[in-house]
Amino acid sequence: MTRPEISTESRREFLRHIARDCLGVSFAGAVGSGAMTSLGEAQAAEIPGGKAKHIIYLFMEGAMSHLDTFDPKTGVEEAGETKPIQTRVPGMAFGDRFPKLAYLAGAIAVVRSLSTETGAHEKGRYLMRTSYKQLNSIQHPALGAWMLSEQGRLNRELPGNYVVGSGNGHPGAGFLEPSLSPVPIANPSAGIKNIKLPKYLPEPLFERRLMLASKFDSSFQSDHRSNPKIEAYNQLYHEARNLMGSEHLKVFDIRQEPQAVRDAYGNNTLGQGCLLARRLVQSGARFVEVSYGGWDMHQDLYGRLDERAEHLDTALGILLKDLHRLGLLEETLVVLTTEFGRKPKLNANAGRDHHPGAFCSLLAGAGIRGGQVHGASDEKGFSVAEDHVSVSDFNKTIAAAAGLPLEKEQFAPNGRPFKIGGDGDAVAALLA
Repeated sequence: MTRPEISTESRREFLRHIARDCLGVSFAGAVGSGAMTSLGEAQAAEIPGGKAKHIIYLFMEGAMSHLDTFDPKTGVEEAGETKPIQTRVPGMAFGDRFPKLAYLAGAIAVVRSLSTETGAHEKGRYLMRTSYKQLNSIQHPALGAWMLSEQGRLNRELPGNYVVGSGNGHPGAGFLEPSLSPVPIANPSAGIKNIKLPKYLPEPLFERRLMLASKFDSSFQSDHRSNPKIEAYNQLYHEARNLMGSEHLKVFDIRQEPQAVRDAYGNNTLGQGCLLARRLVQSGARFVEVSYGGWDMHQDLYGRLDERAEHLDTALGILLKDLHRLGLLEETLVVLTTEFGRKPKLNANAGRDHHPGAFCSLLAGAGIRGGQVHGASDEKGFSVAEDHVSVSDFNKTIAAAAGLPLEKEQFAPNGRPFKIGGDGDAVAALLA
């Protein structure tokens, strides 16, 4: 069936509605106790309890340039072509390709003092997702699996953990139960298809085949009843069967949204991925990662950056507004991060190379005190100059905002203990 076209005026009306409902001073222009915070204040504060029931985790694969996004510089050659623009928070500037997020800065906490231990993409992504170094002997759980393990599902009819996009080398549930692994959705516009039985296989015959398969499998199941991996597989198999033809599959179909809404998010994989993430959170998902690549800009940085920056500015901006409009921002934490930064000095190909010494990330929503910058890189963006935040500290802060047990240990099959977010410390100054 052909969907009716939504006029440009309808799209404008949707955006006007969003602006009217969501862009009051309390949301877009609010400032906490100041745009800058000190580590001393943070250490003196008690870690607050978490408020986030859901996490939307936007991972910019390829290493997003901090100097050209949310840590712009002035008066130095390393600043490149990016100019700072003032946000609605005094003392906080963003790169000039992010006017929509600059307007919403009152809801955003910017962490400008991150650094990591590796400049290799695969290792950097693994560390950011798990807080642990990649090893051959063990696979560590990603944050979504930890969250689902500790807090369980909000919707018993649907999985609680997803990765939208490529999810290259995603560690999944690691050594936790396989049932906690994220459901992969490669194309947000396609979602998860409703699997229907072929015409030659009517429902009664299909059920009979399932019964026969179960009988053949009964001896194996009896012998391995205490094996948690077998039980997890059985659970996944049962859930997949229940989803076939289920009404719940509609949540994965973003075509259910008005065309004006889909256009507002942006007709690209990041925008449509953010829209799907919002729909999944509405339906009770605990953790949704949206992966968006193309940030590995070794050549022609300023010829390639405009498109990626526009996609991000539009998608994250409308996501924050939409969550606020629906009353979901108070219980949803939105994270924007990447695996490491990029070198301040432009190379001979007008690009920036890998740089683990400094990079930045954003936090917004439930459990986070917005309208602030935490930490700083030096004047050229090369090293952390103030209030260093490790990858483990950053992930501990996310876990704290979600109310996860920070000191609880889980034991891997080799007997080693591991904690959610690693051995770092949550940054109290960032928490609401």
